[in-house]
Amino acid sequence: MRCGLSPKMIDGGLNIISGLLALVSITATIASLIRWDDWWIRMFDFPRLQITFITLAAMAMLLVQFNHLVLWQGVLLGLLLISLGYQLLKIFPYTFLAKKQVLDYKGSEDKTLSLLISNVLTTNRKTNKVIQLVKENNPDILLTLETDSRWEKELEVLEEKYRYTVKVPLDNFYGMHLYSKLELKDMEVMFLISDDIPSIHGDVILNSGDKVEIHCLHPMPPSPTETDTSTDRDAELLVVGKSIDAEKGPVLVFGDLNDVAWSRTTKLFQELSGLLDPRIGRGFFNTFHAGFILFRWPLDHIFHSKDFMVKSIRRLRNIGSDHFPMHIVLHLEPRAKQVQEGPDEADQEEKERADEKIEKADPKQENID
Repeated sequence: MRCGLSPKMIDGGLNIISGLLALVSITATIASLIRWDDWWIRMFDFPRLQITFITLAAMAMLLVQFNHLVLWQGVLLGLLLISLGYQLLKIFPYTFLAKKQVLDYKGSEDKTLSLLISNVLTTNRKTNKVIQLVKENNPDILLTLETDSRWEKELEVLEEKYRYTVKVPLDNFYGMHLYSKLELKDMEVMFLISDDIPSIHGDVILNSGDKVEIHCLHPMPPSPTETDTSTDRDAELLVVGKSIDAEKGPVLVFGDLNDVAWSRTTKLFQELSGLLDPRIGRGFFNTFHAGFILFRWPLDHIFHSKDFMVKSIRRLRNIGSDHFPMHIVLHLEPRAKQVQEGPDEADQEEKERADEKIEKADPKQENID
């Protein structure tokens, strides 16, 4: 008596698996094209890398059993090719194969600015890991997110070196604390969209005397546990984007934006603000989720005006949070504005779309002075 799978059973199994994977791939691609703000639609903006691998797996299984006489296989393979092309188009700029949007800087450090951004996770008790990371990297500016009163107390040990602070302790997972060795001026805490979602705005003075406009953000993500739509998140990004005039002087926007670099909203934010993304041509720098290697995408961002160049950019080690920290060292070089190309300027239709999104969110303050 023989036991085992017949070739027909194997082909049948491959058909089922490849069909299911293809359904996931094609559904995710179509959903991400839809402009609805519902969280269950916008969630497909995030896992572009994962969808790409699922698409490749489905195509490989389909090709193993491909028969050009079977119509459905040909149709399915064509749809998968379209899905793959679309996903690759979105993620390609964040591979090392793409041209860098921001040039490397290798000169002196007289006009450098280093930032460390860390969503610490409110319930994370490993505060010593954060403190040690700050001491090792010695950033000029530290932005912590999801920090409450307990975290504020634990991080007081940093204040001997970081004399300038802006503290917004909250127990709703949206607290934020800004620590700086450099002088902070005209700092203001704003609640742009919601009464319990703060953001920090103002200026930092470099050792060279140059003034840099900064915006620290942590908008609410679209999810079944947070908010049903991405409207508030999108509006906060777009309100800040509209307020920025990158031609007037150096600007930085950084934080956990709860959006991915390749999303339609982030692209519109860049077009409105004129800011650059230092990850383009360098890598994904996936910061979330730190605990699940198969489910990671870039949520923590640094955008800057064209007069900055990149000295280094790194994703740092796990500090017990669900986010990895990010560290970047920038150099202020006004001449870089002449050679670094920014994003295309938003056309009238895109500007109207941004205004509609902002109006729908009913912001408390549309303009940031």
